[in-house]
Amino acid sequence: MKKVMDINCDMGEAFGHWKVSDVDDEQIMPYISSANVATGFHAGDPNHMDRLAQLALKYGVKVGAHPGYRDLQGFGRRKINASVKELVNDMIYQIGAMREFCSLYGMPLNHVKPHGALYMEMAVNKELAIAFIDAMQKIGKDIPVYCMGNSETYKVALEKGQPVVREFYADRDYGDNGSIVFTRHVDKIDAEAIKDKVLLACLENKVKTVTGNIIPIEFESICFHSDTPGSLDIASKLKEGFRDKNITLSAYNH
Repeated sequence: MKKVMDINCDMGEAFGHWKVSDVDDEQIMPYISSANVATGFHAGDPNHMDRLAQLALKYGVKVGAHPGYRDLQGFGRRKINASVKELVNDMIYQIGAMREFCSLYGMPLNHVKPHGALYMEMAVNKELAIAFIDAMQKIGKDIPVYCMGNSETYKVALEKGQPVVREFYADRDYGDNGSIVFTRHVDKIDAEAIKDKVLLACLENKVKTVTGNIIPIEFESICFHSDTPGSLDIASKLKEGFRDKNITLSAYNH
């Protein structure tokens, strides 16, 4: 049973006046311990990054960079056929931008979590995982990378000694192989069912797959997305479930 658990949320996913989520990021801040802030390529811009850094400081939430494919129109959920070097450079660029906004408010950059299709590509592309982790060893060897446990990202990070945090996805389905079922569109999900799913994972390290099988799952952080319809209800139910089971909400301590 998990006594202390990090909850991270993908946030700042807007661009100018355009917003993806149906709730304001500040409404979700009291329910999480870590924020993955969009860094401009799939969503986000300097003004939103600045606002999220300020909100995180206000609510005592740790800030992570959330770099994605250069794909505003597709929200970073389409694979971009670019070279490994180009993709790593794009991530370094985005990480650096978020780190400077954290510095502006006296905060360290807490973690890095690739976004969407880039996250999923790195999970299966060992060459990309190696190049990314090699870069992290040079620009942030003490900065944890958030990823799935059964991914090349996780394996390479362990091999190279890069801090790494495995995620459990509250608002995504799981396949029998232990990976999330990637989707470009998510319908509203029953928040009570999400709470039960997360508590099963926290208390028994188990998750039910799309085929109805129960498989083991290991993780150090729970993720949900601010753009999932009903995300505020999900956040509230997770807090309720943590309170009922005496699980303390706290950012991952590395």
